[in-house]
Order: sequence, then structure tokens, then C-alpha cells
Amino acid sequence: MAISEQTSIPSTPPITSNPTTSTTTSPPPDCHDSLMPSQFPAVPAVFGPVPNRAYHEGFMRKAIEMAELALASDETPVGCVFVHNGEVIGRGINGTNASLNGTRHAEFVGLAEIMAKHPQRILTQTDLYVTVEPCIMCASALRQYGIRAVYFGCLNDRFGGCGGVMQIHADRGVDPPYPVYGGLFREEAIMLLRRFYVQENEKGWRQAMKTAREVSLTKRLFAAPEPKPKKNRELKTEILPVTNVNPTANLTRTSTPAG
Repeated sequence: MAISEQTSIPSTPPITSNPTTSTTTSPPPDCHDSLMPSQFPAVPAVFGPVPNRAYHEGFMRKAIEMAELALASDETPVGCVFVHNGEVIGRGINGTNASLNGTRHAEFVGLAEIMAKHPQRILTQTDLYVTVEPCIMCASALRQYGIRAVYFGCLNDRFGGCGGVMQIHADRGVDPPYPVYGGLFREEAIMLLRRFYVQENEKGWRQAMKTAREVSLTKRLFAAPEPKPKKNRELKTEILPVTNVNPTANLTRTSTPAG
């Protein structure tokens, strides 16, 4: 479950060089851009300027729509789209509640759709738009798959892998890093998460009690006190501005991602 800023609640690509003989790597042969070893910054900026912002906001709006679908499905409202040559080739929403599978994050759902229709190398020409910064798990997978760039809405304060907590996208490693651009529809992404966390959503407790009755669990279970609704679950609308932004520290490529 991705938990973002200000919610008020609490198969791998082939290695292109031999790591035993060299400390640098080359991008995949069909990678859109070249990456230099000097482009591994200590502190990448994620809220710097976004080239051709209006173009990218169009696809982020599609990701917001996916997140709204997740909210309507009682899932953590995170949505994403993968875009190749101006066309959406993969979509995803969080599916951890319905599947009872903690790995069913929006990015993995979208990747599964792509892998079912396209060769893996298409991801080196593909950009990801996701409402919340990818978690550490997703950030690592995206790097191994060779994603070209990631655009997101708000930070993932607890599990972020693209600058919020860790810098999986930029740390030195075997696979080439990828640039990230945050802040696209940041307020909308935050408010979607807040709406999810303030709703009472007693569905889970009712289902648990139904299951308990069906399997005739012991009276001790039924005698357990029913959980009380949390108090003061008010939807807060104030969103603090981003601070301490270093717009020159982001990853740069020899050419700007398509857009």
C-alpha cells in the first residue's frame, strides 16, 4: 500500500557489461537515450521543472482517472498509465485488497498488461505516469525493466523509491538509472489519498464476521469487542507547498523524453 505525503493518517533486462571487470555500464542497445556515469546525483530533485509540462499533464490526468477507479473499488487510490510513442500501452490500479496480494501495485498491474502484448524492450522507449511516487519495490522493478522516465503526482513519504525515502532510480548499480519528475497534479493525488483514509469503510469488518460465522469459529472470537470507528476523521484540504527543491540535481539525459 502506497502511503503518500500529507495524508493525515498514518524477467530482468540483460546486463550490458561485466560487473567484475568494469564499474560502468552501457544502456541497452535500443535505449532511447544515453546515460553518463556522472549522472548519478547524490540528491535527485523530483519537483524540478518538467519539460513540455502540458503534454505530460495530459497523460497524468489519465493516471488520476485510474486512481479514481481504484478509490471506487475500495483500493488505495493509486493509478498509472504507461505511454509509448504517445499511446497508452498499459494501465494499472492498486489491487492489493481484492487480490490479498501485497505485490499487486498499480505499476505491476500495468507491467503485466504490457508483458502480455509486447516484448520487454519496449519499456526502454516507454514513460510511466503514476499518481504516487513508486515504492521501493516498484522503483527497483522499473529500473531493471529499463523504463525511460517516470512522472508522478505526490511523494510516497513512507516507502518512496524515487527520492521520497530511497533513490532506487538513481543509486549506482548495474542497471542504468532513469529520470523522475514529480508534482504533476500533486494536490489531486494527495486529496485522493485523504479521501480514502477518512472513509469509514466497514466492509472489511463485516466480511470478517461473515466468514467467522460460516466456519463456526469459537465463541471467544465472537466475544471479542467490535472495533470502534476512529474519531475526528475529517477531510483536511490544506496542502503544504513543496520546499527545499534543488532543480539542478535531477537526472538528465542527452535528449529530453518524448513529449
